[in-house]
Amino acid sequence: MPLNTAMLKRLCEVPGVPGREERVCAVVKKEIKGLFDSTRVDAMGSLICTKKATGKAGKKKPTRVMIAAHMDEIGFYVRHIDDRGYLWVNPAGGFDPRNLFSKRVLVCTEKKDIVGVMNPGGRPVHIATPEDRKKVPDTNEFFIDLGMSAKEVAKSVRIGDFVVMHEPFLEQPEAVVSKALDNRIACYIAIEAVRKISKARGAMGSHDCEIVVAFTTQEEVGLRGAMVAANSIQADVGIGLDVTLCCDTPGIPDDQRVTRRGDGTAVLVQDGSMISDHKLVDDFCATARKHKIPYQRAILPRGGQDGAAIQRSGNGARCIALTCGTRYIHTVTESAQKGDLQASVDLLAAWLTSCS
Repeated sequence: MPLNTAMLKRLCEVPGVPGREERVCAVVKKEIKGLFDSTRVDAMGSLICTKKATGKAGKKKPTRVMIAAHMDEIGFYVRHIDDRGYLWVNPAGGFDPRNLFSKRVLVCTEKKDIVGVMNPGGRPVHIATPEDRKKVPDTNEFFIDLGMSAKEVAKSVRIGDFVVMHEPFLEQPEAVVSKALDNRIACYIAIEAVRKISKARGAMGSHDCEIVVAFTTQEEVGLRGAMVAANSIQADVGIGLDVTLCCDTPGIPDDQRVTRRGDGTAVLVQDGSMISDHKLVDDFCATARKHKIPYQRAILPRGGQDGAAIQRSGNGARCIALTCGTRYIHTVTESAQKGDLQASVDLLAAWLTSCS
């Protein structure tokens, strides 16, 4: 299957911060039309999609596999509008302030989306002191200028309106670059893997397991949507889909790269939130070798993903994470190699058809 970059672009460019994923959910609903037997939206806003087992499970109930792909991206909420019309924001997710200088942002209000620019308070370089130039501002020192009068700003923007970074999707010869690849890339992988199974004939089109894909909410602020969804779904096996670090770039020691671009999808052994079930790790790796899908094993010392919420839900579940190495995570230039992305789709689809 060729990479559907048009769909990935649609997913990445739609705004949706933790707690305000409804626009992303609407896009996902359009993309999955006809792929699942049933869909529902839970109280946290997660979209739960079920595809019944098609193979022969015998007298026992089919294994229920929950796949979690979070819809939210890091962003902000407007916390204060000052007398001059500047917006001050509160982060929803983890930002490195070094990546916030002179950025275009999209302020999403009840009536319309407004493009603004984000900068920290303080003197410009022409009149900055040596101390000014050394300082890295905190996130709460950045403000948004909408280029409007204070009166117009007061009419247009409310406390609690949400803000995302505003940068167009870029397709390079071997990579895709965008804000929100974390984690619309996982939404893409889940959709395309299920689509691949649905279109396949013979063994590759049959699956003995029940597939439940949860397009979850509020992962970036603590796996919140996945916790609720997992307790409802009560899966036997959980798969967290996410990006992971790809630090094979200048200035980073080789032993800290986590993954390397071009080496394939990353089967996660451990991260800061979860230790994957070792038998599932072996099974995924064996499936990749069998189907000649490029893969790499990975450990992420810090950070987490929705698989951890599935693992600890209810009476527990065997869990693993399948990740795609991505450079420059939590910036507007998140970058993933097309081959690694396709390998993630292929391995997920292959494993689901072999699961019993």
